[in-house]
Amino acid sequence: MSRIKRILFTDRSGNSRAPMAAALFQKMYPNAGIEALARGLVVSFPEPMNQKVEAVMAGGGIVWENFTSQGLQDEEIKEDTLVLVMDEKQKEHAIKAFAHATADNTFVLSKYVGEELDIMDPYGGNLQTYGICFEGLKETLGKLQTRLEEDIER
Repeated sequence: MSRIKRILFTDRSGNSRAPMAAALFQKMYPNAGIEALARGLVVSFPEPMNQKVEAVMAGGGIVWENFTSQGLQDEEIKEDTLVLVMDEKQKEHAIKAFAHATADNTFVLSKYVGEELDIMDPYGGNLQTYGICFEGLKETLGKLQTRLEEDIER
């Protein structure tokens, strides 16, 4: 895989785990030279960020003003793009729905960094549930730089 210049963090609706992951990545790796974007697999119309996600991120020192969800577009997936989804069903959906999403560039985030469990879906949970998801994403993303460096060396 060539050097990654863009990561499309992707979840179902694009307004919960994906923006948390993209914002955390930007905060954790500000000098990585990688564009981190949040996308949804099923976005009928742009929506604001989930309010609980917004609150949890603010508690973590991250503010993303004027966020609206955006659907994943096939033309966004280029040779230097990595699509990271939150679970196996989303991976299967992305690979079936988008010609440029392949087994070589589309991965479940947790599996990509060597973890066994998917990123929990906090949908319908309370603020604490969203906080647990946020902390889990932070821990998982802490392993991402090492994996990206390994891919560059291959």
